[in-house]
Amino acid sequence: MSLPRDTMELGEEDILKHYPAAVEMLMGIDHTPRLAQARLIPSSPERSPGVSAMNRRFRSTTPGMITRTMSRPDGVRLLDRFAEMDDDDPLTSTVQAAVAMGLRRALAIALAVGDAFADQTPLTELKRANLEGRLSEPRKLEFSELLAAEALAVLYTFGNAMSFLLAAQATERTVEVGSVDEVLTDNAPLALHGAIWELDQKLAAHATDDATLVATILAYAEQLMEKVALRAEGEPRTGPFGTASYRVEADDFTISGFTPARRGKGAALVMSFKKPHEVVGNHIAKYQAMRLAKMVMAYDFEKRLNPFAELGGFIFTFMGDGKPGTGKTTLIQMMAGLINEYCQVAGYAFRYQNLSIENVDSYQGKSGQNAKAFITNVMDPNVIGFGTVDDIDQIAGKRGDRQSSAGQQEITAVLMEAFSGAGTVVRGNCTFGMFSNYPENVDDALRQRAGARFLVDGPQTRDDYIDILALLMGKNHKIPLGDHELYAAQEIKRAVAASFESHNQPKEDGLIRVWDQTQAKIGKLDTIAKIGTYLKAIQEADERFTGRSIKNITDAIKVRAMDFELPDEWMETPELFLFKSYEEKKAMIEDLSRPITVDMVIQEVNRYADSEFRYADKSDEVAIENMVRDFGRQEEAKRRYLETKG
Repeated sequence: MSLPRDTMELGEEDILKHYPAAVEMLMGIDHTPRLAQARLIPSSPERSPGVSAMNRRFRSTTPGMITRTMSRPDGVRLLDRFAEMDDDDPLTSTVQAAVAMGLRRALAIALAVGDAFADQTPLTELKRANLEGRLSEPRKLEFSELLAAEALAVLYTFGNAMSFLLAAQATERTVEVGSVDEVLTDNAPLALHGAIWELDQKLAAHATDDATLVATILAYAEQLMEKVALRAEGEPRTGPFGTASYRVEADDFTISGFTPARRGKGAALVMSFKKPHEVVGNHIAKYQAMRLAKMVMAYDFEKRLNPFAELGGFIFTFMGDGKPGTGKTTLIQMMAGLINEYCQVAGYAFRYQNLSIENVDSYQGKSGQNAKAFITNVMDPNVIGFGTVDDIDQIAGKRGDRQSSAGQQEITAVLMEAFSGAGTVVRGNCTFGMFSNYPENVDDALRQRAGARFLVDGPQTRDDYIDILALLMGKNHKIPLGDHELYAAQEIKRAVAASFESHNQPKEDGLIRVWDQTQAKIGKLDTIAKIGTYLKAIQEADERFTGRSIKNITDAIKVRAMDFELPDEWMETPELFLFKSYEEKKAMIEDLSRPITVDMVIQEVNRYADSEFRYADKSDEVAIENMVRDFGRQEEAKRRYLETKG
């Protein structure tokens, strides 16, 4: 494949030349920990009478590396550590062999990146001058700083390559390895020795079979990358690596500075998918979810961008709210099922993940880590992603709420930064849905980061209730349907048109008053100036209606401009659309777009503002009810207290 102009190819010969050194490090190194505390003994050279772990390896011939006898008791034989997990079986398992080869490859790639970094900077010349004893005093500080930067680049690449290359060996098993401490920056070889030593410690503590072996290495790689990336923020000369991009063609692996590269792998979904006709009522929510499922499929993996994200109209975050039992879970099952089906046809990796109450942890910092992992997995640019936060009012805490735990507050901070932070990049390969029965309990700033609102109000009409009864009854009966055309009311275009028209005027009492007062003063809202006046009046009635609210409304209007459904045949036959170039996709989408009208703008202003007034009214009412309940308790307590005194 052709490389982008700013991506450099890391040649295979540059990687292979480091294989011998990588193998030697895996066979054995001497290392005395400097920052971390040794908690476990090294792997033993002999495992049981007559069976030696080294019998299935080869001896090192490089001076300074460990062979049969360790020069110090804290030497490390990583390959022997693998051998200790399989009950004295003299043969290496296929997983262990794959892991060993993956680690060798990761070390070699890391060393090759170190060479490339040194060549891009004055470090290669400074190393030569230092070896020849001609390094001048003024350049010693520069030399030291560049060595530290190279060490960090090599360490990060080692963790990145481990995570990428061993992803195919991952199972459902997970391991908590704790923090990574032995991050040394004297030079690249010492840095790798420290990493191998600490990895050996983690394996000794957690790896008991092939599944936990892989899980421990992957967990360690994640922690290593996170620690090194944080460390790099304070180093002055990491820029050449942080802004660089290297491509390893043989592995389809791109190294983009201190950004993790993840192999496009979708987890097997265990979910009962629903068809659109099985979502009864919820017409606008269903319609937008169906459109969004197709929009996300327009993502271009080569350009790593979705034309909808560039043209406008892509929904990156949305909130679905409604009473219990109105169909939020069914909506999730429908949308995930559609995306999964489209991805199977196109051969794309699909990743669905839900952030649940189980991710709120009492251990300080763990909840935030869980939320970051959730965001990172869904936003992986190598997959089509769909992330959900069900019951977000329970998972993300309201800032300033004393009843919110520290873990809930951590999750709120992570989600706010991820959904609309300074570093948020919307590529258009994924979307996040937040769902709640009580959206008034969600932090205001977090709720406003939902670019679209889906009111999940369930079945509404007589036809809706007949449809849902027939659907849930199933076919194991002979009761006649009667005078009714089954699912005709769920015909999406007709139902959606009626739903949108219903927002030509507001529905919530507070907003109706603002609407009536504004129209009485300035007449029909048919210009941008008049609509802006209406928006200001809304803000005066509810101070939480801010500039972010206006952005969400305009984003929704752009979605309406893209108010068309990509043809089903484009999803069924990928060559018609999905496999075309980015520019071709963009042109095809532009041809389908429609002009923005005043009615669209008014409807979207009312839809959004209605939801905010609905949340505010509920929030105030809940607060009043709680205060009334508290006052009642105080009065009852006082009465009982006086009775006991009397």
